[in-house]
Amino acid sequence: MSCSSAQSRRHMFLGITNIWAYTLGAFLIILLPGPNSLFVLSVGARRGVRAGYRAAAGVFLGDTVLMALSAAGVASLLRSTPLLFTIVKYAGAAYLAWIGLAMIRGAVRSRRETAAVTPVTDASDPFRKALTISLLNPKAILFFVSFFVQFVDPAYGAPVLSFLVLGAICQFFSVLYLSMLIFTGVHLAVQFRRRRRLSAGLTSCAGALFLGFGAKLATAGLG
Repeated sequence: MSCSSAQSRRHMFLGITNIWAYTLGAFLIILLPGPNSLFVLSVGARRGVRAGYRAAAGVFLGDTVLMALSAAGVASLLRSTPLLFTIVKYAGAAYLAWIGLAMIRGAVRSRRETAAVTPVTDASDPFRKALTISLLNPKAILFFVSFFVQFVDPAYGAPVLSFLVLGAICQFFSVLYLSMLIFTGVHLAVQFRRRRRLSAGLTSCAGALFLGFGAKLATAGLG
């Protein structure tokens, strides 16, 4: 074994090369705004901590499923089957657009109500919505496998273990970040509870962002 090979082995942990670079990259990626994080923030603001964590649980489960699918090779299936990729892509884009339109309609309805009226309740399940948002995103599967594969040694005998560790690190940061968003949303709700016009305006902006996420997903390619 050469000196360079022996040195690389010493810097490897469970088949993961340069785990600290991966940890930093995963942390920065989690901070990037997206439909999942925006949905959790909006649920926390509109429905409180408990509902916010139900949405976060949906995101957590959805991302876990996507990571498992990536490790199982579903990313290769999506790349080799453009029709399947297109079907899932447009389904995800339509769902994001539907959520965005629903938020805008709710904001318009809230703006028309008098300040004395009790806020409109939302009976939908935030867990199911968040899970659907996560799963209907084929680009996320392709991203996970393209990101993970850079840090997994192909010669390691148990690559599944490497993927588990990488996924656990990513989910750890996700839990911390989503928790911060939930309590930020609750704080904003308290601040804007008496400013219904401002609250409706922010909800409209969030709905417009969901429409933008949907449009971005609809125009995404396999690259």
